[in-house]
Amino acid sequence: MVVTGTEIVRLTGIGKTFTRPGGQPLAVLEGVSLTLHEGEIVGIVGRSGSGKSTLLRVIAGLSEPSAGSATYRGAPIAAPPPGVAMVFQSFALLPWSTVLGNVELGLQALGTSREETRERAMAAIDLIGLDGFEQAYPRELSGGMRQRVGIARALVVHPDVLLMDEPFSALDVLTAEALRSEILELWSSGRLPTSVIVLVTHNIEEAVLMSDRVLVFASRPGRVAAEVAIDLPQPRERTDPRFGRLVERLYSELAGLTVPAAPVPAGGALFRHLPHASPGVMAGLLEALADRPYSGHADLPVFAHSLRMEVDDLFPVAEALQLLGFVRLEGGDVILTGAGRRFEAAEGDDRKALFAEALVERVALVGRILDLLRASPDGRAPYAKLLGELEERLTPHAADETLRTAITWSRYAELVEYDDAAQMLGLEGRQA
Repeated sequence: MVVTGTEIVRLTGIGKTFTRPGGQPLAVLEGVSLTLHEGEIVGIVGRSGSGKSTLLRVIAGLSEPSAGSATYRGAPIAAPPPGVAMVFQSFALLPWSTVLGNVELGLQALGTSREETRERAMAAIDLIGLDGFEQAYPRELSGGMRQRVGIARALVVHPDVLLMDEPFSALDVLTAEALRSEILELWSSGRLPTSVIVLVTHNIEEAVLMSDRVLVFASRPGRVAAEVAIDLPQPRERTDPRFGRLVERLYSELAGLTVPAAPVPAGGALFRHLPHASPGVMAGLLEALADRPYSGHADLPVFAHSLRMEVDDLFPVAEALQLLGFVRLEGGDVILTGAGRRFEAAEGDDRKALFAEALVERVALVGRILDLLRASPDGRAPYAKLLGELEERLTPHAADETLRTAITWSRYAELVEYDDAAQMLGLEGRQA
């Protein structure tokens, strides 16, 4: 499809703030500005919690921004625009309705005549490769076929803007690859009845494969940190060196948004959101990094591919290791530090001692937990007390995840004990 440059959607200074249970504000989006033009596929990548899905809901008119303005073809988006449709990761099909019934839903909501609804639904089903399955129910279909139904349901309304929220992430690798290729072929041939596609994905290669430009989102609050043009002709080959350089560029941009190697200044460190990563996975990654062919220095895209890990799997582990001082993230590379080499070479209790040393020195929340336990007459403290402190600055989900991560790390390091049934923390062996 030829890019005409016609403006379809404009977002200016979009902010979205929610109110937490205690009444404190939580900024999910801040200062997001972008323009969507006819004839382009725009990819959005970023970590979980960076507000990507919230942004799609703003464009779809399902969520009102707290700040800024959003327009569709020059008109303010105050409700779902008739020219915007969304495809969800979870398929979101009605289980009691057939393929045909699910696809007809959008047109029925628009009040389209019964005859036109049936004609357009059948055309969309045929376009997306489901001819012959009109009377099948979702339970009879594979994951790939259910996602095709979701795509057909979005396309049947002939949207100007097609929003795709991780549409292939719930599919197996081969099915996802086949469906991506079909969507690109339909788009390139002009057979998709849509003007612009917005694709949210955690798969960096998928973003480079499909997009004309990719927006890299930073987290907490979500904002556009970088924009990368994908100036490769379609169809694109993963073996093309230019493709590889663009993948590495996006990994580098994302790596630049991870937890900094230096400790956070006093006052904010306690409320840092800790990346969710188990000590076992961290140790495994360090061992893989230390081993050949990397020998302590790996290109992130290559390393991720060899470990079969995507962004939301790899970066929390890499962030945790950088926070502990075991690796450095520089550009698109991950580099083993001296502390990381010592940890990787150690075994058993020696490993745990090195882990404990890094925790106490570099993770303020662990220090706070130990101080609280040591000040308690019985060496115990309720989970709820620490959780309440974290919820002053973090979302309930982030606070709970952060505290559980700190406890998991501290238990591995044999610093604390935790009774989940009683929701109580205690000093390991009643340390002095």
